Amino acid sequence: MTPPSAGRIVLATHNPHKVEEFQAIVAGARPDLEVVAYDGPEPVEDGVTFAENALIKARAASIHTGLPALADDSGICVDVLGGSPGVFSAYWAGHAKDAGANLALLLDQLSDVADPHRAAQFVSTIALVIPGGSEQTVAGVWPGRLATEAVGAGGFGYDPVFIPDGQDRAAERTVAEWSAAEKNAASHRARAFAALLPLLAAV
Repeated sequence: MTPPSAGRIVLATHNPHKVEEFQAIVAGARPDLEVVAYDGPEPVEDGVTFAENALIKARAASIHTGLPALADDSGICVDVLGGSPGVFSAYWAGHAKDAGANLALLLDQLSDVADPHRAAQFVSTIALVIPGGSEQTVAGVWPGRLATEAVGAGGFGYDPVFIPDGQDRAAERTVAEWSAAEKNAASHRARAFAALLPLLAAV
């Protein structure tokens, strides 16, 4: 008999944008696997690295639901800020987790920094926790630089100011100007997920 949890994996987030993004990425490799949202309490993310926080969230979601769990801890790391906001990306302007305020504060902090020094990377670490089984983490890095102002209506978080490397300089766009399909194919989460794929065979 097929167990009730077959074909389902919980994503440890209350952010619907992340659930949609992960479902789109998962569908390309495991169309039989449904990503479901986590409806339990948020654990205290007191880790000091992306990997530590991802594992904290995945363990909590797996224990709460009894399902295999994925958790992503991600953020933007700005070279001239010594890698900040980093693990504090969601709280950069305070514990309200106000994406608009976070973005405005980061732009203000870099307002006098010239383009050659605005290098940044989106970093994603994904944790996979299987009940009674293993715990694994993988990481993906998406290099680029920061625009001087927010451009584009798509995406979320810091997407409107992040310009990925590898674009034609005359036609480059922020991630908020990319289609969802373009982002899902190239993003830091997509890169981390590519490393995760072999591990999903155990789900």
